[in-house]
Amino acid sequence: MRIKRTVYDIVVNVLCIGMLLGVIIYLFINWSNIPDNLAGHYNAAGNIDRWGSKGEILITPIIAWIMYIGLTIIERFPQIWNTGIKVTESNKEKVYRILKNLLGTLKVYLVFIFLFITVYQSILLPLPTWFLPVSLILVFGTLLFFIVKLVKIK
Repeated sequence: MRIKRTVYDIVVNVLCIGMLLGVIIYLFINWSNIPDNLAGHYNAAGNIDRWGSKGEILITPIIAWIMYIGLTIIERFPQIWNTGIKVTESNKEKVYRILKNLLGTLKVYLVFIFLFITVYQSILLPLPTWFLPVSLILVFGTLLFFIVKLVKIK
C-alpha cells in the first residue's frame, strides 16, 4: 500500500536533509578549527567522560544519516509495521498515516539530537543538563502521543 505524501512529509524530509547537509557543511568549514582531541562520550549529566580523536566527530552525523535513511525506507513499507491494533480496510489509511507521522516526527528529533551532539563535540562543551531529559521526553512523549491516537481509532 502506498501512503499519499502530505505537506508534513515533505517538510519533515526537507528539514532532515537540511540539517544533515548543514552539519556536513559546518564540519567542512570548521574542520581546521576543531581540536584534535574531542569529547568521545558524554555521561547522563552531559559531562564528557571519554575523549577521542578528531575523526570520531564524523560518527554522529553518519549515525544520523543511517537512521534517517533507515526510517525513510521503513516508511515506504507500511505492511511490515507492527501497528499494535487490528488494521482493517476501513481504518488502514488512518492507521498508516498516524504511524507515518510518528516515523517522520521521530526522524526530525533523532537527526536533531545527533547533530546537536556533533556541534557540542566540535566546540568541546559538555552537553547542557537539560539535554538528556528533553531528548527522552521528546522521543517517548512522541511515541506516547501517537500510540494514544492509534488506540482512539478502535
